[in-house]
Amino acid sequence: MIVGAVEVGYEKRARAAQEQATRMRIIEAAIDLHGSVGPARTTVSAIAERADVRRATVYRHFPDERALLLGCSGTWAERNRPPDPGAWAAETDPEVRLRTALDAIYGWYEQVEPMLTSVLRDAETMPIIDEIQRKGRLAYLGAVEDMLAAGWDVRGKAARRLRATIGLALDFFAWRGLHERGLERADAVAVMATAVRASAA
Repeated sequence: MIVGAVEVGYEKRARAAQEQATRMRIIEAAIDLHGSVGPARTTVSAIAERADVRRATVYRHFPDERALLLGCSGTWAERNRPPDPGAWAAETDPEVRLRTALDAIYGWYEQVEPMLTSVLRDAETMPIIDEIQRKGRLAYLGAVEDMLAAGWDVRGKAARRLRATIGLALDFFAWRGLHERGLERADAVAVMATAVRASAA
């Protein structure tokens, strides 16, 4: 009886491991497709073919588009975490803090640009993408903006200009525009830091 119970337990663990491996193959296939053709153009058939499984297997693990996108975004986010604000939080000079943060975030943008470009292109037609972005990347950037806006000696309209310009400096599309015009990271940081400083005048 003990031997039989051990065998049953082993078989259950083996099946669970196999199911997890299949799930990860599906997620990997979907992530690859999302980064190349975009979520809106990614079909279940394409995912199944790339993962070498049947369509029914994809649906067994991810019954709908929302479940699939949440699974993919969670895995991708774990592998592509944004910079830790702790690296610049202790800096008391607001301009130095700003430049340090922008350098780190622009470096991150350089790494994740292909995926963000593909995903954000489809955000208007896929509300779940907007939801994921708001709960993840945009919430992070909002917290960073709060931190970077602290310490500047400004009030009223100048404070509003400052916040708006910091928000622009942190924006992915603003960075991408500078990047596409040939600016290296250091130059992009300098341009946006100058704009923020001018907004506080």
